[in-house]
Amino acid sequence: MARSVSGDEDHIVIAGMAVEAPGGVDNLDDFWSALAESRELIGPFPRDREWPLREMFALDRNEGWGSVPDAGGFLSTATEFDPQFFGITPREAVAMDPQQRVALRVAWRALEHAGINPGALAGDEVGCFMGASFSEYGPRAGEVNEYNGYRAVGTALGAVAGRISHGLGLVGPSITVDTACASSLTAVHQAAAAIRNGECDWALAGGVCVMGSPGAFYEFAKNNALAADGHLRAYSASATGTLWGEGAGVVVLERESRARELGHRVYARVLATRVNHNGKGAPIAVPSAQAQEALVRKTIDAAGIDPSLVGLVEGHGTGTPVGDPLELTALCKTYGTDTERGPRLGSVKTNVGHAQAAAGMLGLIKVLLCGANGHIAPTLHAGDPAPAVDWSATGLRLATKLEPWQAHEGFRYAAVSSFGVAGTNAHAILAMPVLEDIDA
Repeated sequence: MARSVSGDEDHIVIAGMAVEAPGGVDNLDDFWSALAESRELIGPFPRDREWPLREMFALDRNEGWGSVPDAGGFLSTATEFDPQFFGITPREAVAMDPQQRVALRVAWRALEHAGINPGALAGDEVGCFMGASFSEYGPRAGEVNEYNGYRAVGTALGAVAGRISHGLGLVGPSITVDTACASSLTAVHQAAAAIRNGECDWALAGGVCVMGSPGAFYEFAKNNALAADGHLRAYSASATGTLWGEGAGVVVLERESRARELGHRVYARVLATRVNHNGKGAPIAVPSAQAQEALVRKTIDAAGIDPSLVGLVEGHGTGTPVGDPLELTALCKTYGTDTERGPRLGSVKTNVGHAQAAAGMLGLIKVLLCGANGHIAPTLHAGDPAPAVDWSATGLRLATKLEPWQAHEGFRYAAVSSFGVAGTNAHAILAMPVLEDIDA
């Protein structure tokens, strides 16, 4: 008999969320529609960022370099911001990393989605944990320009979380987390721990990525690890590499007792989160199947459930010939042991690209919307599974179509993974109650 979660514990729960994704997506309904309809939100490079596109598209002429496709998952509203709404001067707003601007407005929407008035929180002991990485935005601080005086805060990673806390008047812990592509899921891990430890009453957690420079494309072109055809094909035999993207997501975390008392809708219980590192051995950027397997096992143990209950695994799924096979190996040994029944596997990166520090949060919100709507969203380009594992000998199956998601005793169980290029791995397990009259 599968062991499900007990209702006695006062769980950390997710009571609200908000998202911005490529393709002009700035609300949950549009995000869910894109996922359910198998839409790819990839587009050409923005032409308003003064990036050296001619040079970029010719990088493969250099010996040992791969090509850069004119494609990525870019936020169409990255340059849009209403500074006066947040009490920021226009000059300071321009000097701010766009990641601060996007994170601030997405945090505001997440609070509204939870039924919380963002303008009435000044002085509240609320935590803010945001995943973000350096974006190379704007001119150098060590030169004379019209934005001197704003650059220190405008480009500081700590100001991604700090800007939200300052703008809303929150006095709980305020921390920007940089574990590369595992950043936003690590932020959720830290936020949940802070609530459990009594460091804050409740918290915001999320991640944001807006590329201030095309540096990531140069790096992966040199490593021949970009998707040559402009499509990210996670776990596919035809995968050629990753495709960079942007995005942001924020969730509201609190104890379940508090959510029930205040009438907040509970979208998920956070049963367990865990973080580890690959350690020594292979080069730092190379994933470790052993470390990922160990992490998943520890998270399952901490969640206290039978892994056969997990109906959906939102994997990291970068589409790289090195990373995907290693991840599949770890998942087959943990969630794929029951060949008769096993979870569906997918990656939101096939829709939006690899949003780096925000990747785990976009995957988490995808899972929350799947749970709320009672359906598992398909993963794109999943018709030819990667031959790295024997699919006939595992319970894992790629989610190739929109399909109903059956609940077990009133809950749908899912797992989310994120792995960082510096060796950090993060994993979370959620239990989502069946929601009636859903209005996500």
